[in-house]
Amino acid sequence: MGYQVFLTDDAAYDLEGLYDYIESRDAPEKAEHVLDSIEETFSSLSDNPQRGAYPNELLAVGLREYREIYFKPYRIIYRIIAQNVYVMVIADGRRDMQTLLQRRLLQA
Repeated sequence: MGYQVFLTDDAAYDLEGLYDYIESRDAPEKAEHVLDSIEETFSSLSDNPQRGAYPNELLAVGLREYREIYFKPYRIIYRIIAQNVYVMVIADGRRDMQTLLQRRLLQA
């Protein structure tokens, strides 16, 4: 039986912002392609969510609750609870991830 994949409100907001950014700076077709590819990545988590690596920024503070997969350059950070996968963050990996993850995951 597969896992169910859910986006948190923050992750949905990340995805919307990413789409809007690409659409305004490139083309709607490119934004659609990126959105579709990220959604396929979400779907793949339902089969094998344990395949993701632990984010180095979180390992540095002793957290092993979260995992990540990539759709370069985007990092998709998620948490597995029972038979559910909760996508917590979708962010460009070139950002200051330490600050983002501390603000989003450690202070929540």
